[in-house]
Amino acid sequence: MRRPTGTEALAGAAAGFTAAATGFEYLNVWRRGRAPFPVEPDRVLEAGAEAARETVEVAVVGYQSGSVRENALLNLLLSYVVTAGAVRLSTHAIRRHGTFGPLRDRKLGGRHIHHFIPGIAIAFVAGAASIISRDEGLDRFLALPFGAGMALTLDEAALLVELDDVYWSEGGVLSVQLSLGTIAGLGALAVASRVVRRGEAEVLSTDAEAGAGAGG
Repeated sequence: MRRPTGTEALAGAAAGFTAAATGFEYLNVWRRGRAPFPVEPDRVLEAGAEAARETVEVAVVGYQSGSVRENALLNLLLSYVVTAGAVRLSTHAIRRHGTFGPLRDRKLGGRHIHHFIPGIAIAFVAGAASIISRDEGLDRFLALPFGAGMALTLDEAALLVELDDVYWSEGGVLSVQLSLGTIAGLGALAVASRVVRRGEAEVLSTDAEAGAGAGG
């Protein structure tokens, strides 16, 4: 039996932690929410579906109550993950079939257009728009194209480092590792942001109340 490579192990660990976190939240909502827990054997599917709906509701309400910065970071993470997965699937499909539906190799003047080119353009435009805009509320929306541009660019990071088309070679693994590392980093930032925000709400509000009491 073939042993998994380091990159495959990293991908498996990332997927496993994500699934575990999702499952933990689902079970927590089931235990504390509207669905009966423990549940009778003949009502498992019904109760499980209710817990799933309530889990989605919790996520939506949590997103709506979050700050602009938190939502922007979450949008950046989701956009990056979805784009990174989609571009890897599309490149595999193109390599296998030549063309796959609307997907195909793009050329301009006889040159292959690598997807890091539109990726850089998308990220630059979104980043510039965020800088020059005076409406911070736009950041949560601009994070979506920025994350997509990051994913398109870092998916071909090995090419940019080696200055050679190593996408399908052993050297191309660098791109996959960078993408997985970026996903892990963004995920950690999203979690840390929530933790720090709750800590600020607890500590700073307590300090403010203590100061008000001392002043009175």
